[in-house]
Amino acid sequence: METQSVPVDFLPIIFQIVVALGFVVVTLIATHFLGPKRKTADKLSTFEAGVKVVGNARQPFSIKYFLVAILFVLFDVEVIFMYPWAVNFRELGMNGMIEMFIFMGTLLLGFIYVLKKKALDWD
Repeated sequence: METQSVPVDFLPIIFQIVVALGFVVVTLIATHFLGPKRKTADKLSTFEAGVKVVGNARQPFSIKYFLVAILFVLFDVEVIFMYPWAVNFRELGMNGMIEMFIFMGTLLLGFIYVLKKKALDWD
C-alpha cells in the first residue's frame, strides 16, 4: 500500500521555514534600530583574517594558513564518514571492516601526499 502526501502534511515544514526567516528578519531589523551607532576609524577599516591591512590589496602573500585550513576541513569531512560505520560496525561484518580499511588506506595515502608536497610546512 502506497501512502499519499497531501499539502497539509507539509504545513509543519512551511511553518518552521516561516518562523526561521521571521526570526532572521526581526533580529536584523532589531539590531539595526537598537544597536549603537558609533562609527570609528577601526570599525570602518577593512579587516581580513587577522592580517593587518598595509599597503595595496594586490600584494601577494603566503596562503599557507588557508591551505592548512582547507586541508583540515577536507580530512575532517573524511573522518566524519567513520561515525556511521562505527555505529553499524557489527551489522556490516567483515565486508564493512575491509571497506573501512580501504577507506583508511586512501585517507592515509592522501595524508602522505600532503606531507610529501610539504603543504603543512610553514617555512
